[in-house]
Amino acid sequence: MQRFRDRTVIVTGGGGGIGGATARRLAQESARVGVLDLNHEAAEAVVAQIREAGGQAAAFQCDITERAQVEAAVAGVQAQLGPIDALVNNAGWDIFKPFVKTVPAEWDRIIAINLVGALHMLHVVLPQMVERGYGRIVNVASDAARGGSSGEAVYSACKGGLVSIAKTLAREHARHGITVNVVCPGPTETALLDSVTEGARDPAKLVEAFRSAIPLGRLGKGEDLAAAIAFFASDDAGFVTGQVLSVSGGLTMHG
Repeated sequence: MQRFRDRTVIVTGGGGGIGGATARRLAQESARVGVLDLNHEAAEAVVAQIREAGGQAAAFQCDITERAQVEAAVAGVQAQLGPIDALVNNAGWDIFKPFVKTVPAEWDRIIAINLVGALHMLHVVLPQMVERGYGRIVNVASDAARGGSSGEAVYSACKGGLVSIAKTLAREHARHGITVNVVCPGPTETALLDSVTEGARDPAKLVEAFRSAIPLGRLGKGEDLAAAIAFFASDDAGFVTGQVLSVSGGLTMHG
């Protein structure tokens, strides 16, 4: 498939498990991919994989919590790859603690990365999409936003914010030819899951509990999420906006 021929897409957190898989999937379908990540080496590694496979991509080190860095990265993508057609707000971070054991400094970091960072990306990219009369935005939230998740209160709140803003922006910008949708991963094999489970008393037991609770019998993989994200970012979803899709192996079955 070449659904993204002549399209430029930004993927934040593009050096990670879901982000890397998404960047590779989009590039396989002929997208020019701007891979943004705080870890520049990780972003470069994904870009190298894409280029080795014959795709087009460029890496940009970016702390999405810093507005100036977001503006510089977006400008860099435009200069190297062209006008931005799609944005995948994927970057995220969490800690695994009961809410009453967290401290405000932890809230600040979780909110800055998971919510404020996405707001920066949206605020910088949306005006360009409006001007061109076209855009595809995909927020990567979490099923924690839809059903709650013990030990992830602030993270859940942030991901709920990504769902809510997607629905609002979908309404505000439908007339501009812009769609805004949300993909909600369930437990997925990523470095973030590893960091979350490290806070548990028995990480292996927690991971096995996740796996046992999933009807399809396994944790998600980055590629599972990439397929859903690619759909929403493509013109196949041109008449779909303001929607939320769980990709969780049946762990959650929201209507």
